[in-house]
Amino acid sequence: MGKEILIPGFSVAVARAGLKKNELDMALVYSERPAVVAGCFTQNRVKAAPVILTQRHVKTGLAQAIVINSGNANACTGEQGQKDAHEMASLIAKGLNIPENLVLVCSTGVIGSYLPMDKVRAGINELFSKLGSASFEDVARAIMTTDTFPKMVYKEGKIKGYRFRLLGIAKGAGMIQPNMATMLAFFLTDIYITPALLQPMFQKVVSLSFNRISVDGDTSTNDTALALANGYAQNPILKERDYASFKKVLLETAMELAKMIAKDGEGASKLIEIHIKGLSTVDQANQVARTIANSPLVKTAIYGGDANWGRIMAAIGRCGIDLNPEKVDIYLGNVHLVKNGLGMGKEAEDRAQIYLKNNKEVLLVVDFKSGQAETRWYTCDLTEDYIRINASYRT
Repeated sequence: MGKEILIPGFSVAVARAGLKKNELDMALVYSERPAVVAGCFTQNRVKAAPVILTQRHVKTGLAQAIVINSGNANACTGEQGQKDAHEMASLIAKGLNIPENLVLVCSTGVIGSYLPMDKVRAGINELFSKLGSASFEDVARAIMTTDTFPKMVYKEGKIKGYRFRLLGIAKGAGMIQPNMATMLAFFLTDIYITPALLQPMFQKVVSLSFNRISVDGDTSTNDTALALANGYAQNPILKERDYASFKKVLLETAMELAKMIAKDGEGASKLIEIHIKGLSTVDQANQVARTIANSPLVKTAIYGGDANWGRIMAAIGRCGIDLNPEKVDIYLGNVHLVKNGLGMGKEAEDRAQIYLKNNKEVLLVVDFKSGQAETRWYTCDLTEDYIRINASYRT
């Protein structure tokens, strides 16, 4: 990303604990003073031990450290998993001399295996010894599982003349489906803001970004998105009427990360943007977009460069909303494939096929012409590599 990124008041460390084969697999994010925190978590009823602990700690409104491990989800591990997550928080708190309830714990990886705590303890000691020596890109690499590239976005802005900085880091490539997706995301900023403003703002941002991507329709046990704001920008405390510029930067950052996750879908070769418009409510539009995004038939057709609009119509027809198929228009890029529910002929299909073959980023537009509501979702195509990756995930 060019020059090294610095967020005042934050320092990081990474370690190789042996949870993954010869790769970075632990990370620590530390704020020199307690930061305002907001969090959003998986809505899967099966929640990993670190999610349960972190949800509880986020309720205080403040946090000072995040410890993250990849390679093991510490999910479906019962009482022992809870003890292990608690020990991770306790060790970080003692080593940094901060209250334990200011420590957040995140894990990602294989479900159903106990953490090898001897390796985790050694990894935490390594984190302490290296605090301040790592880059944020190192953290982005340490939290990867099946990701093929680190995901990081940095932006700056101004509030009443005060400059603020915002960094977003995320991981995610498979088991992606709202709410939220199989992902971890961390937003670090030096802006000064209250918990009462940050939490609802962050929830809205997550709903408009990470909750509008899908790779395979699966949700995970460990999904966590956290925002920490330490106030080092020294701006006057934000009021609801003047935080719009910060919310805009936060949403842009989250959207870029969400698109990276969809683009990096396991085995994916194409990023697909689904634009649904012309319905009565956004909820209806989201329902249509989700159904199309999760359709294996649509996704495999796009992978194969087949402009098979019948699969799109079939997905629309089973999405569960009341609609008039005789008003539906479908576009691939600027190719008008379907008008009023009927195909536009072989010439249009041939042009759409060329479009699919020649583009790594595909725009699919469905217009119902029955209202003003619209939405945009992001997904990817479905390839043979998705099966290969997931068939051998643990072997």
